[in-house]
Amino acid sequence: MKPINLYLADDDIDDRELFTDALVEIPLVTETVQFENGVDLMADLFSDRPLPQAIYLDLHMPMMDGFECLDDIRSVPEFSGIQIIMYSTSHNEKEIEGLKSSGADQFLRKPSSFNQLKTLLYQSLKLVADRSGENNTPEQFVVLI
Repeated sequence: MKPINLYLADDDIDDRELFTDALVEIPLVTETVQFENGVDLMADLFSDRPLPQAIYLDLHMPMMDGFECLDDIRSVPEFSGIQIIMYSTSHNEKEIEGLKSSGADQFLRKPSSFNQLKTLLYQSLKLVADRSGENNTPEQFVVLI
């Protein structure tokens, strides 16, 4: 099975470590490139590196938050095939609706346990793999809590 190529942008190193530890324990093969802010993520997207299948974006980061990254990514036609999964500890319905209308594919609420994180990531990545190669529509937006 070909690995799912992911980008992860989160300013919290502990959250990035938990995320990558959880990925190792789920039955899907992934390759993950990590960023601690949206500025570095955006610079990489414009590099010669192959584009990821999906980007996991923390909503609240310094320099450039997840909202700004989402808007910037969706403004570039060449990035339209990248699935964007927003995630946060907060669960604000108004923010989630805004993310949906801005072009996010999924919203994940950061769980309180490692086992819940593994479950959510597995569910999320199954959707990424199932939708690989097709452009998503706002009707396909998924919230995993």
